Amino acid sequence: MTFRLDEETGAVQGVADGHEAVRQAAWLILHTERYLHLIYSFDYGTELQGLAGNRDSFLFPEIKRRVTEALCVDDRITGTSNFKFQRIRMRVEVSFTIHTVYGELEMEVEV
Repeated sequence: MTFRLDEETGAVQGVADGHEAVRQAAWLILHTERYLHLIYSFDYGTELQGLAGNRDSFLFPEIKRRVTEALCVDDRITGTSNFKFQRIRMRVEVSFTIHTVYGELEMEVEV
């Protein structure tokens, strides 16, 4: 059981449990840059900011590795799969499946 956060405003709006709590935890991990905030341990967050300017042949597998590594710190998450990458000018939109103890969920992140 955890507080439910509104992803747009950051306001607390009730509580979340199970599948919804894991989805929120994954979203927070993916939207927190590792090592940037002293409040989080060095195990928490992703390292996606420094990837700009790399070729897609390096960038896509590296994003997959870093996202999977960041998410699997949460013991409710058992793995990731089905990564799809779409380059839009200087950004890359990544969609993938997260496997959890509560079932699968779809997630997207922009790099």
